[in-house]
This record gives sequence, structure tokens and C-alpha cells, in this order.
Amino acid sequence: MIFQLEDVRVYFPYDNIYPEQYSYMLELKRALDAKGHCLLEMPTGTGKTIALLSLITSYRLSKPESPVKLIYCTRTVHEMEKTLAELKLLYSYQVQHLGAAAKILAIGLSSRKNLCVNPRVLASENRDSVDAACRKRTANWIRATAAENPNVELCDYFESYEKAASAAILPPGVYTLQDLRAFGKEKGWCPYFLARHVVQFANVIVYSYQYLLDPKVAGIISKELQRESVVVFDEAHNIDNVCIEALSVSVRRQTLEGATRNLNRIKQEIDRFKATDAGRLRAEYNRLVEGLAQRGNLPISDTWLANPALPDDILKEAVPGNIRRAEHFVHVLRRLVQYLRGRLETENVEKEGPVGFVASLNGQAGIDQKTLKFCYDRLHSLMLTLEITDTDEFLHIQTICDFATLVGTYTRGFSIIIEPFDERMPHIPDPVLQLSCHDASLAIKPVFDRFQSVVITSGTLSPIDLYPRLLNFHPVVSRSFKMSLTRDCICPMVLTRGSDQLPVSTKFDMRSDPGVVRNYGKLLVEMVSVVPDGIVCFFVSYSYMDGIIANWNETGILKEIMQHKLVFIETQDVVETTLALDNYRRACDCGRGAVFFSVARGKVAEGIDFDRHYGRLVIMFGVPFQYTLSKILLARLEYLRDTFQIKEGDFLTFDALRQAAQCVGRVIRSKADYGMMIFADKRHVLSILFFFLSTSIRFTSFTYIIFFLMWEQFLRKMAQPYDKGGNSGRRTLLSQEDLEKMGDDGMQDIMHY
Repeated sequence: MIFQLEDVRVYFPYDNIYPEQYSYMLELKRALDAKGHCLLEMPTGTGKTIALLSLITSYRLSKPESPVKLIYCTRTVHEMEKTLAELKLLYSYQVQHLGAAAKILAIGLSSRKNLCVNPRVLASENRDSVDAACRKRTANWIRATAAENPNVELCDYFESYEKAASAAILPPGVYTLQDLRAFGKEKGWCPYFLARHVVQFANVIVYSYQYLLDPKVAGIISKELQRESVVVFDEAHNIDNVCIEALSVSVRRQTLEGATRNLNRIKQEIDRFKATDAGRLRAEYNRLVEGLAQRGNLPISDTWLANPALPDDILKEAVPGNIRRAEHFVHVLRRLVQYLRGRLETENVEKEGPVGFVASLNGQAGIDQKTLKFCYDRLHSLMLTLEITDTDEFLHIQTICDFATLVGTYTRGFSIIIEPFDERMPHIPDPVLQLSCHDASLAIKPVFDRFQSVVITSGTLSPIDLYPRLLNFHPVVSRSFKMSLTRDCICPMVLTRGSDQLPVSTKFDMRSDPGVVRNYGKLLVEMVSVVPDGIVCFFVSYSYMDGIIANWNETGILKEIMQHKLVFIETQDVVETTLALDNYRRACDCGRGAVFFSVARGKVAEGIDFDRHYGRLVIMFGVPFQYTLSKILLARLEYLRDTFQIKEGDFLTFDALRQAAQCVGRVIRSKADYGMMIFADKRHVLSILFFFLSTSIRFTSFTYIIFFLMWEQFLRKMAQPYDKGGNSGRRTLLSQEDLEKMGDDGMQDIMHY
């Protein structure tokens, strides 16, 4: 359908549109007109992605004099592929109606691991190994050596791409990762470097959060993107945690041991170059006198991770004299590693700010703040000079230099916390020094400052008013939209007591109570006997899930569950969890039915959909609060209270609510879907109130006696034919004719539900 939204002609690839999609587009357009940032929340299953893509691409077509570039950020590769599939459909529809005028170039960009087509490189075990194997075949000095020695292995795809030079372009279209690999194989070009090259020319880019939020990655991938861009962070309910993780570093004994090995290897390479090519080291010294920024633009195959903190004006300064010479820099790093090793030899928890830490480091090891600032880029320069390609072997010393640069750059918003052991396992010595970032705004501020409009959107942002304070920005639009439904397809219930009328909760003083564990088990046993197909259960932590499953196994509850459905469990191993999910779906497909045990803050809770028969019931055992004795969490809560006036209890409750909402939202992925949600904890009345305000669905705190009567009534109702058109009196689909009849205030009249 094609309709007019104020002064923008919107091309929408479906015959009907949801009322909330129309309202969403309207608010998004107003944010783009104001050239400001916005926060938009719309429930899962309401077509948020296609609404975003349709509005922004149509906005670009309607304003050819100032076209905007769309930078769409997703959390996972799976979400990236789904977004590009939606964009393909939209692109085809626009070309059908506009012809060549609608042509755009849209690409998905990911790591070498996901884009490489060289089988010898892909044989490497992990992402870092793939990166190193690629550099061993594409680095500038390797190619120069291969010109004299034909036995040196190069990458044929990269060589073909380099020979094509300016002819290596992508025709207009939408390219998924699979499309890029297929195009690369067809042309004989490297898909990864081709995608890197066309990023600055593409109209739409879809890639991971880290390409903008992690300064080490953003510095080499996104530095050329123009200000007239619209940045979208989709599924951004945890964006503050992503920002904090991008600027946090952990150092363990294994890190220091690996760094020592790396320094020994670097020292050997320096000695070798002194004997064979001392001129390279002298040339590097002269460049460092002028500043790191004077090294010029490196070949694309030689680029490394950018500096995690330093702005360009500091990089133009001369590098401190005590680290200009390669051997002097190595000696400084040895002193730093030795100092950190001594700090880990502690029996008590220690916490201090960056200023105090740097003062202590300067007093004991003679390393000042300015020297620390330049460590990361000085290491980068040295590794390029020494022509080191196996960068995966040098991750430990990179971590140390990353830590040094961050602690030397920031004076607030960080804490250095040293813990001799994990408090949950105090009998196992495992010292760790953590540079913990507490201020999410430090990572995202460059994005807000640099780009014209930033859209933060998700299905679970409530309470939405906390995000501007956490991220320290001022949105021009901040809205939450309700879901319009033709039927009450969600049946949420709060269970506060078990069948024996004992209260149930995962509070610390109750979670190990035999009565609580037994009631949770009896609830699940009775549910598996009446609920068809798939059931998903979320626990508050891996340790709690393991403990409950062990107890259920000993008491025979697990055996009773398996008489009705098969049981599959999420583990911390990705391969095992993937296999469990695959078998879970097979059990649901064949009619056997299955139960999947998962964890609230695990991978499954964040990125796996249990739509249709894969999730007819979800049970949230407990409230997923963070581990409140964590020293890092306590330091962050203190910082939020002192800096942003966010109370500890408010933040903990907010964080638990969004995690619980994300878990139960896994089972409703469209308006045609249906499912029941049980919040099994006496504290959940508040959390369910927040979550279901966005859907206008009634909920009740039920006693155990009428629990199953409600479920049978709900199933009977959902078994009736689905009326997606809204003939029952609720209009949830609008046609093009409906939109043409509507005035500016007509939306509220149509959305009567």
C-alpha cells in the first residue's frame, strides 16, 4: 500500500497496516524532521522493523535534496539477516512502483568469520584465528614478500579484489551476508573487504552494535560515515549494558602470563629487526616524534582495532619520549605487567578510582598518565613495524594496553576493583582486576554527537523515562505504543502461593526452602499434563536452575515431567544449547511436546523466538534481579545515585522488569500467536503491571484452585478461528482506503480497543 504521511509518501509492502505501526511511523517522522534523537517502544509482533524501514527509506525518497543514510544496528547476526530479508521485500515493492528512482545499495556487514569464502582461512577455530589467518595472507608486507617468493601463500580472492581496484563495486540491491558471499565467489573477490569498501557508499548499512558503540571497532569501520545519517538501535532494551561492556576490561593471572609471553616474543622480533632492518625502527621513531596521527592512512588489509579512547587531537601530539624507542616501550609494559601482578596478590577486595590507581602506578612503577594514554596505539604501531600477522597470539598484551589507555584517559565514570576470589565460590582462588565502566553515556555520546538522528527502539523499554538519564541525552520524541488486538491472545497470571498455600519466591532467604522448590515442581508437573506442545521455563540464574533440577531429579518430579514431555536444558556451552534447541523444536513438531529450561540473562532469553506451537506457555520462576552483592554492581549503583540521582532500588527493579519482560515476550511473536505466561513469585505483581500496560491486557493474581480452570477457558477461546480483520468490533488492520478517510485525529477513533 502507498499512503501519505504528512509530506512523505510512504511505500509499505503489505495490503494492510496496524494502527500502532501508523502511529509509530508518525512519531518517527517527527523526530527525523526535528533532526533529533528519539525513544520508541512498540510491543513484539507489531511489525516494528518493517515500519522503521518503510518510513526511513520513503523519507529519503521524498527528500532527494538531502538524502539520509540509514545505519541499522542489531544485536545478533540472526537479527541482521531478518532485517535484510524485510528490506529486500520492501525494496522490491518500491522498485515495482518507482522503477530506477527507488534503487538503493543496502549491505550487511559482519566479521571475517561470517563473510570469508577462503576455505583455508575458514578452517581456523574462532573469530580471532580467522582474522589472523586472513592477515597472514593479505598484509601489505606479506604481499611484498610473495612478489619475490612464490611459495608465500596469498588469498586469491583478495588479490582479485585488489586487481579490480575501482571496478570492484556492488550493483544496486539489498545484500545479505549470504548474498555477499555468493557475489564474492562469482566475481572472485573478497566479500569482506568489498563490504568494508562500499560502506561509505551504501544507502543502508546493517551491522552489529559494536561497530558503533565499541570505539576500537568504530574507529576503523564507521569513521567515514556522514553526519546526515539515521542510526537505529533495534532491540535496545539492554543498550546501557552494551555500552558499559565496550569500555570495561578484566585482567586475570592468565592474562598477565600471556602478556609476558607476548613481550618476550616482541623483544625477539625487535632484536631480529635491529640486526636485519634497523632502518624500519628508526623510521618509526621519527614518525612517533610527530605524533601517531602522522602515520597516514594504512592499507585496508593492515588496519587494526582503533584506539579505545583517544580523540584525534591527542593522537596528533608527540608520543612520550619514554616509549618512542621499541625496546623502551617493551620495558614500560614489563613494569606495568609486574605492577598488575603485584596488585593481584591480595587477600582482600580493593576498590579505587582511576586517579588513585594512576598515582599508585606512577609512584611504584614510574609510569605516568600520559604514557598510559598512548599504550594502545604505540603497541599497534610497533606490531605493524615488526610485521606481526598472528594477532590472535597477542590478545593478552592487547588487553593490557587497552586497560592502560582507558585508565589513563578517564578520571571519572570508572572504578578499578580487585577481587581475590568469586564470592559465590570463596574456596577457589581466582584473583581478577577489573576496570569497570559505570557510565553508559561515555560510549554512546560520540554517536549522539556525531549523527543527525539516533533512534533507540525495542519492544520492552518500559519504564521508558529512565533511558534518557542512563544514556545522558535529551530525546525530541519519547513514546510507548500499545498493541491493538482482535482477541486477548495473552493470558498472564501471577502465582503467589502453591497448592499447599505456602508463598513461592526466589528471594535469597526463600529460594532454597523445600516447600518453594516442591511447589515450583508441582506447578510444572500439572502444567505439562494439560498444556499442548512447547513450554519454556526461565530461572533467575544457572546455579539456581542446576540446584532445582537436581532436587527435582532426587524427588522424582523430573521423572513425572518426562512422562508427559521431553526436557531440554540451556547450558553455558553454545554448541550444546544449539543442539538442545534443535531437538526441542523437533519434539514439538512431531507432537511429543517438550519443556525447555533456560536462564533469564542467557543467550536464549535474548535472541531465540518460541513462536506458535514452540511456546504455548512460559513460566518465569522468580524475579531476575542482578546479584546484589557484586562489587561491580554496587559500584555502578553508587555512581548512578551520585551522578544521575537514580536510586539503587529503582535501577534494580527497572533492570529486573526488562529482563522478565524480555523472557516472557519470547512466546508472542505475532498477533495471530497466543500463549499463557505465569509469573511464579509473590513479588511479581508489580513487574507484570509494568509489562502489560503496553498491551492493555487484563491480568490477575490467581489462587491455585482456579488456576487450571482459567487455562482451560483460555485454550478453548484460542481454539476458535482467528479473525485478523477485526470484524468482532476491534479494528487492528487498516487498509489504504481507511488511511485516506482518516483525518489528523482519525487514528484514535479507529483504534477503539
